[in-house]
This record gives sequence, structure tokens and C-alpha cells, in this order.
Amino acid sequence: MTDTIDTTKQLHYLSSALKAPRILHAATRLADQARDAGWSFEEYLAAVLEREVSARNASGADLRIRAAGFGARKTLDDFDFDQQPAVRTQIAALASGAFLTEARNIVLLGPPGTGKTHLAVGLGIQACRHGHRVLFATATDWVTRLTDAHRAGRLPTELARLRRYGLIIVDEVGYLPFEQDAANLFFQLVSSRYEHASLILTSNLPFSSWGSVFGDQVVAAAMIDRIVHHADVLTLKGASYRLRNRGIDTLPSIRTTNETHN
Repeated sequence: MTDTIDTTKQLHYLSSALKAPRILHAATRLADQARDAGWSFEEYLAAVLEREVSARNASGADLRIRAAGFGARKTLDDFDFDQQPAVRTQIAALASGAFLTEARNIVLLGPPGTGKTHLAVGLGIQACRHGHRVLFATATDWVTRLTDAHRAGRLPTELARLRRYGLIIVDEVGYLPFEQDAANLFFQLVSSRYEHASLILTSNLPFSSWGSVFGDQVVAAAMIDRIVHHADVLTLKGASYRLRNRGIDTLPSIRTTNETHN
């Protein structure tokens, strides 16, 4: 009994010194299982440390998810792929996170309400679980952030800081047009990450209409060239999920200014 108490005290001390209090719980919980199964010392130690590593990874992922600014947590498990079967295989492959190690981008195109943001957030959460730092914001929020940095004379510093994030998600490109200065700042964000770190972008507009969003066909073309050079482009189709059972089958068509006047 005395030996058991001394060992428990020693485990308390050692786990505290290592700043790994979960080791004590795992060691205690697995001890009987190890004896009954006849584990070797090495197998028992590996099992205890595996529990600690798994717990730390889960805790770190949760911190990264909270810091990413997703708002609502939308996982890939919650996505209704029956409504978007064409992208199921691609999303499953992208969920592995391999695109991040290759600094590849993902572009999700499609009408409003087809699940673009859900998939972007879901992939972002997976990236957090794989150990990557992620930031999420709408395109207008990103422009506001870059504008503030530019006015404060720290845009290069801000762009360098953002490159340390493995993934940046830009939601809702195309919902609001950009002024020329804003378009140039957004182009700098894209250029700074080109072949260095990944982007996920969602847009309700095809690439052919991005010129009207950024107010300059040349800037738009240069931006698209950098985005899609190393990218997976997924197109979502169908009616808005948000309009189901509302008696509304379609939304108004989205047209560029030039198309409206023709």
C-alpha cells in the first residue's frame, strides 16, 4: 500500500513538472488494462503517451478553431453532399490537408445558398485539426483590415504576419464591388501568399465577372492568374438551401453592369 501511495505521489509530481496532468489520469486508467493484457513496459508507456498527445492535439485544434473567427462552426460531416454530389470526392480529398503543404488554393464558385461558406469553414476546421493556423473573414472585412494597415503605414508588416497563417479564407468575393484602392490592396494580399501559403475563396460570380467586382480587368486577370495557377476550382450548382420549403424556386439572376445595359 505504501509503495502504491509513493508511486501515485511521484506520478502527480512528474506529470505536474511536465505540465501534462492528463498523463496521470491515463497512467491510472490504463494500468489495470496493461496488467490484464500482459503489455510490455514499452507498450504501456506508448499507450499513456499516445493519450497525452491526442489530448494535446485536440486542445490545440480547439484553440486554433476559436482563433480563426469562423463564427458558426460548420463541419464537413454536417454538409449535405446529396445536394452537391459532384464535389463529394474532391472535398474528401481536400479534407486531408495536403493542399496546405503544397500552398495550393481552393476556389468555391456557385449561386448564393449552395453551401460555399459551409464547405470553406469545414475545410478550415479540418486545417486547424491538422495543426495549421487559419483566419476567416469576408472579402469586405479583409479589405477593411488591409486598408487600416495601409493607412497606418504597416501594410508590409501585416502581409508578412498573415503569411505565417497556413490558410486564409476569403468569403463572399463579388457580393460588393471594390474601389480601385481596395482592389489593389486585395491584389497585394493574393500576391503575398502566391506559392507561399494557401487561400480559400468563395464567390457567387464566375471568373469572367470578377473584372466588374475589382473595377479593373487587368488587376482582375492578374489576380485570377495567381489564384488558379495552383488551385482546385469547385463549382456548386442548384437552388439555395435557405429557400427550401419557402415556395421560392430561384433567386434573381446575377448580372454585371455591362450585361444589364445590353
